Amino acid sequence: MRTKKYALSIAGFDPSAGAGILSDIKTFEAHNVNGLGVCTCLTYQNELKINGISWIAANDIIEQLKPLFEQYHIDHVKIGLIENIETLETVASYLQDENPEIKIIWDPILKSSSGFDFHGAFDTQNLRTSCKRLFLITPNTYEITHLISDMTPDIGAEHLSEFSAVLLKGGHSANTDCTDQLFTKDKVITIKSPRLNTEKHGTGCVLSSAITANLANEMSLPAACESAKKYVYKFLQSDHGLVGQHSYENAKTHS
Repeated sequence: MRTKKYALSIAGFDPSAGAGILSDIKTFEAHNVNGLGVCTCLTYQNELKINGISWIAANDIIEQLKPLFEQYHIDHVKIGLIENIETLETVASYLQDENPEIKIIWDPILKSSSGFDFHGAFDTQNLRTSCKRLFLITPNTYEITHLISDMTPDIGAEHLSEFSAVLLKGGHSANTDCTDQLFTKDKVITIKSPRLNTEKHGTGCVLSSAITANLANEMSLPAACESAKKYVYKFLQSDHGLVGQHSYENAKTHS
């Protein structure tokens, strides 16, 4: 009998289901992984705009996590929208206490696709310490330059890869194709796909949660990132609106 595989999303609640926990769960399930979710904030939004946000305290996030770890064996976690580095550190520390082998993927969402700034001045003083607890970070070029403000995107990603693997997303670059770079301690792997003239709400959430599900399905990190990028490419073509459709068929072709 097949052992159930679980992946946990610790992220914001987006009522449109295009991003955050609901999007992550849909992505996990499309990859044949059982999804669990813990809320870090409530957003007041649809797929077009965000009116505001209410953060959930770190202690309340931990209280949500406790019964899940009492019931399930969780090896893979995606963290999305989170208030600050201090909350990230608190949550990641708890996760490692519960499972020292846990793999944590952090999608450092700083600004929404509609332009809403979630953090203002983002305190990165303890970033390097927190990154040591992470397995992978998935910033785009805007996010990496705000996390490591005194370095170019490539140099910043290379620097952070001393602590955690970094997938530097190329969707915001001016290149004719969409090139991501996976930085690890010993090498850089380039992952390319054609650039589509279409947008979807929450594609960063989908990519990081697809990577998390692929890791739960026992893929290597490079394979998990490459497969997730192909899944997102299909996701971008799935619907004419801003909220895409998830498909088990699209996921299994890349497993």
